[in-house]
Amino acid sequence: MWQKRQGREDEYAEFATARAGHLYRSACLLTAGDTHLAEDLVQETLGRLYVRWGRMVRVGNPAGYAQTVLTRAFLAHQRRLSSRERATDRFPDLPGAADGDAPLRLTLLDALSRLPAKDRAVVVLRYWEDRSVEETADVLNVSSAAVRTRCVRALGKLRGLLGEDLSEYARP
Repeated sequence: MWQKRQGREDEYAEFATARAGHLYRSACLLTAGDTHLAEDLVQETLGRLYVRWGRMVRVGNPAGYAQTVLTRAFLAHQRRLSSRERATDRFPDLPGAADGDAPLRLTLLDALSRLPAKDRAVVVLRYWEDRSVEETADVLNVSSAAVRTRCVRALGKLRGLLGEDLSEYARP
């Protein structure tokens, strides 16, 4: 019994180590660059997965399940009144980022931060995670039509914020 439990814990530790970076990048996009909140969301996600890790055999796709938990944790955080507070309106530079991408990255994060939380979640799931409309609808517990509507609305708003041409931000 002890060896079986130790095996599951080792399996979880291997999974958490492999997926933490990807979850953090997704969380940074969801939070529009709030790295501290992103770290908290990843920690909460990994904690929830640890508690349920014994049941992951039935899930079959722990990476997809982790992304679902992360997205739902973000949306739950956004619903809390205290989560609306912001200490600053400037985004810190993310460590290890290429200097040439900084203006584009900051512009995109700023534009994402102006979207409502659910629209931002749809954009991240559809275009960062490359999920289908049906998968995105399942994660967000909404209909496929609602996902398509939010995509159109969010992309329209992003185009309005960013303009049609982003070439001024691209590297030569």
